[in-house]
Amino acid sequence: MARPEIVTAEEWQTARDALLVKEKELTHALDALAAQRRRLPMVRLDKPYRLVAPDGADASLIDLFAGRRQLVIYHFMLEPGQDWLCTGCSTFTDNLAEHSQAHLGARDTRLILMARAPQAEIEPVRRRMSWTVPWYSSHGSDLHDDLRVDGFALNVLLRDGDEVFHTYGTTARGVDRLRLDFNLLDLTPHGRQEAWEDSPPGWPQTPTMRWLRPHDEYGDHHA
Repeated sequence: MARPEIVTAEEWQTARDALLVKEKELTHALDALAAQRRRLPMVRLDKPYRLVAPDGADASLIDLFAGRRQLVIYHFMLEPGQDWLCTGCSTFTDNLAEHSQAHLGARDTRLILMARAPQAEIEPVRRRMSWTVPWYSSHGSDLHDDLRVDGFALNVLLRDGDEVFHTYGTTARGVDRLRLDFNLLDLTPHGRQEAWEDSPPGWPQTPTMRWLRPHDEYGDHHA
């Protein structure tokens, strides 16, 4: 197997320090981008959206916040009548820590899942995967369309009293970078091992995301 150059610990530290300079530059650039994101204009959402809570009860847009001021929505690709499980969405949801709500709540923020499918079709998936993140249905409402959701996406809403605003949205690699598994793999020598990556010759690579499975389909050797 081809490998990067083998060096002494001192030589490694020199190379590591040089990379750290670039990592700090990126961190500062991300801080500046986050500051710009906090100043984005907002869109008022004032339709009487009828949504359905995990327990089957009707829910308004305000109800989604559960008293919080900020709401993060991951739009799961589960359409009415869909007979397959979106691998990307399921593996993203697997990366949501069970106790993240407590930490987000300390900053007056809530995280939920949402799908176009009705709750009767959402519940078997949630039960199979043992997910605890609250999962709402937008079935029959315009919310997905009004948030410009086409596939999987992540949106952020802000509540000010009885007013709700759409403040941010992202999809594709914008959601991708929030995943713990991808971020950890990006720190390893082999990376994500996907064909698009710039890796040393001979490093293992497979087609992009072809390796991903719902967590109960990997087999015991991946546990």
